[in-house]
Amino acid sequence: MTPRKTHLDTLSMSLLLACCLFWGFQQVLVKATLVEMAPAFQASLRFAGATLLLLLWCAWRGVKLFSADGSLRAGLLAGGLFAAEFACLYVGLQYTSASRLTVFLYTSPFWVAILLPFWVKSETLRPVQWVGLACAFAAVAFALREGFSAGVASTWVGDTMALVAGMLWGLTTVVIRASSLAKVSAEKLLFYQVAVSTLALPVLSLALGEARVWSFSPFAISSLVLQTVVGAFASYLAWMWMLGRYPATKISVFVFLTPLFALLFGAWWLKEAATPSLLAALVLVALGIVLVNRKPRVAA
Repeated sequence: MTPRKTHLDTLSMSLLLACCLFWGFQQVLVKATLVEMAPAFQASLRFAGATLLLLLWCAWRGVKLFSADGSLRAGLLAGGLFAAEFACLYVGLQYTSASRLTVFLYTSPFWVAILLPFWVKSETLRPVQWVGLACAFAAVAFALREGFSAGVASTWVGDTMALVAGMLWGLTTVVIRASSLAKVSAEKLLFYQVAVSTLALPVLSLALGEARVWSFSPFAISSLVLQTVVGAFASYLAWMWMLGRYPATKISVFVFLTPLFALLFGAWWLKEAATPSLLAALVLVALGIVLVNRKPRVAA
């Protein structure tokens, strides 16, 4: 068993930066693809491809995915939450900007901080974490207020769906940390999530009447390849590999870079406005993540 490291090295920081950079770009890429491919249908193809890649990877590496280890019920629950999260994300992008959506999505660590103590008593919130949660609340208030007063009346719908997606991501993390999933391999953990999404999202696509809303232009194909190979397979597998080897608190601080990258890519590619309220929300989310994940000082 590979021992956990106590600090981030060059490899981990490079991987974290690459993951956050791509995740910020990915939200913009998905929104740009919506004009050619409906959201739930797009997500279903992405996760179907990721499931196939993961099966091939595990066969090559000799990783067992179907051995009985008592994780099935928790795995299906985590997979269902994961699928619901991405349904909210992809559908929500029809109503709000990629940069706004990413700021709301990355309220996820605050949901974890609030909910995890109910199952893991050692995770009781400290005063500095309550300050971090206050920053998150202020960030959401700033951004939601702007969404309700925006020129496009439906902006608040997308904002709310992104906020729900952040909550679902947080719930997925809680299920993983408070159940037998904490002991399974990164590959099996990812398999539960992408496989359940592969089954659930096509049903949602049909329910939304998306059957005739699709295109396989060169751009749409390139977008799906990037979302599948880099986004749903390689980056998630790298993230889960790092969580098993490096301090989770130090890794989590990096996630605030993703909304920043989404804002930059959204302004550059989609000409999305970087409003003062959105920038204030981004700063507060980043500050809140740092405070929520700050480790207590150990007495000498």
